[in-house]
Amino acid sequence: MTDPNQKPAPADAEERRRAKPLVCYDVDQLPPYDQGFYDRAREGAEKTGELLVPPRDGRAFDVPAGHFFRLSIVEGPQVGDLNLWNAHDLTERFFSGKTRQLHATHLTAGDRLWSNLPGLRTMATITRDTLAWYGWDADGGGVHDVIGTRCDPYTNFMLKGVEYHHCCHSNLTRALAEKTGLSLAEAEPHVHDVMNVFMCTGFTPDTHQYFMKASPARTGDFIEYFAEMDLLAGLSACPGGDCGSSHSDDSTLCHPLLVEVFRPAEGRLGDWQPAASNGYSRSHGL
Repeated sequence: MTDPNQKPAPADAEERRRAKPLVCYDVDQLPPYDQGFYDRAREGAEKTGELLVPPRDGRAFDVPAGHFFRLSIVEGPQVGDLNLWNAHDLTERFFSGKTRQLHATHLTAGDRLWSNLPGLRTMATITRDTLAWYGWDADGGGVHDVIGTRCDPYTNFMLKGVEYHHCCHSNLTRALAEKTGLSLAEAEPHVHDVMNVFMCTGFTPDTHQYFMKASPARTGDFIEYFAEMDLLAGLSACPGGDCGSSHSDDSTLCHPLLVEVFRPAEGRLGDWQPAASNGYSRSHGL
């Protein structure tokens, strides 16, 4: 049936479609990624803590500024949903949308995770990624995306009419509440769009719908970050396992994820300082 409100294509439709794409942000003014600094900082680093995030569950953990933290596959392919907060102010948190615009839809070593406005500063820098080799596959899929949100019980109920209590949103909410002493109702608004660690995703070429496929991660794979400020982090081991078949249910084989925190040896950071808040002045109004 023809939509009476649909206008026919104009005579110059193809010319309009040939408009040249322009990358939105010129990031040349950002400080360059200094791989040598992070390599030197990592030498002789001491492990100060670790925890195992159980399958279909979440945990929150602290990462002091100037420390590394590593997320690892330890038993089998598993996707994780990562949240980051300013350890001293939960209202400053990871801004996946701006991170995506400043870097890419999928992140790897050298990319930074930025905080929301008005702080807009680097929360963490990705320093190592054993899946960097994956690149882009024939379906347009890549690993470690910042385009998806996180599986949640509200969408699951809307689409399936099922109440499921181990979605990543739920896991992160409970983990944050347990860590901070907040009630679930108080903690939930602080849970935000995630970095989908180890997840392989993209958009279908015909309908441009968000898709997932089995993660290429295997036991021993990891992604490592350097905390550019004091962080409270939350990680959920997604109920979708490797996200190759389903999520938001108990039908998929799931595995735990290992979190490790490392403190650089004395003097290894040199004159490094934690990231400062964005310098934009609001004194004359927004």
